[in-house]
Amino acid sequence: MATSYRTSADPSKQHAFSATYQSASNEPFSLSQTFPVPDAENVQQRTSYLANLRAAVVDTQEKINKELTARMEEDKARDATGPKLADVDEAKEEENYGEEVVEDEEE
Repeated sequence: MATSYRTSADPSKQHAFSATYQSASNEPFSLSQTFPVPDAENVQQRTSYLANLRAAVVDTQEKINKELTARMEEDKARDATGPKLADVDEAKEEENYGEEVVEDEEE
């Protein structure tokens, strides 16, 4: 997805939008995009900046979802060919894939 934007008064100033994923069982990955800082007095530049930032968030989320889905499929394929260690609630695992899950302690 290509993004376009107007340049700010000072093209050397940039804002960065980035996302990083790390897990114990997979290689980490990072995504990053930079945007020129809009002129505070220029409504058109600020509006364009916000539109491009929003598009970058959507684009980044799509890329993250594709990457995590691919990793989940790799994990499933690996688990299907390996020894069965314990019964696992597949629906729960899929729902929480890539998330830190804190189990409630029963008293």
